[in-house]
Amino acid sequence: MEDIIFGKNSILEALTAGTREINKILISKNLHSDAKLNKIKDLAREKGIVFQFVAKEKFLPYAEYNHQGVIAQISPVKYQELDEFLSKKHENSSLVILDGVEDPHNLGAIIRTCVCAGVSGIIIPSRRNVQVNSVVEKTSAGAINHIPIIKVNSLVNAVQKLKNSDWWIIATDASAKDNYFDINYCDMNFAIIMGAEHAGVSKSLLKISDFVVKIPMQNEFNSLNVSNALSPIIFEAVRQKIKQSK
Repeated sequence: MEDIIFGKNSILEALTAGTREINKILISKNLHSDAKLNKIKDLAREKGIVFQFVAKEKFLPYAEYNHQGVIAQISPVKYQELDEFLSKKHENSSLVILDGVEDPHNLGAIIRTCVCAGVSGIIIPSRRNVQVNSVVEKTSAGAINHIPIIKVNSLVNAVQKLKNSDWWIIATDASAKDNYFDINYCDMNFAIIMGAEHAGVSKSLLKISDFVVKIPMQNEFNSLNVSNALSPIIFEAVRQKIKQSK
């Protein structure tokens, strides 16, 4: 089971202390508002933590605990702020941005690939994307401890901030004209946006990207797993940089 905090008092303490990285707070739809619950919601809003009202059935796996209709899902790692990441010097660096990846096994595999390829960080949104949990940690085989995970409230705002800091944005889309190996990845900071299998990269992100690339498929079965799709793209960048350095 992923790391969970149960009950109003424990969650309030965690929010107030700020020493635990909370992914999401689940609140039973049947729960009546009171001063503690309102304080939890206020602190969550203040800290940019997602809280969600869910059916009571969501709490059945935790029936043995005194959860009081409120649980908080905890990340095993501390997320980094984008401003903190950008405050450091980056030269010929790379980022991976994930747009709507929902499977924790995919996220874990992506983290592992990124560490192996020397990626400088991974950006995930706080909503509509899997957060870092124990399944992600296990699937990454420890790689999660070797790369900054940056959580943002808005991917569009994050991309604009990267562009303003002279990062080039490369989105992936199955209908793109350019292949991923047509891009020169050398001598620039770049971020690759990967979307979910069923939806791809959102139109708002495609619109503001500097390049849009695809992996050329050799038949009509056009459904690479997102973690598999990232590998040839990011290692093409590695190949180019190695070749240039010789």
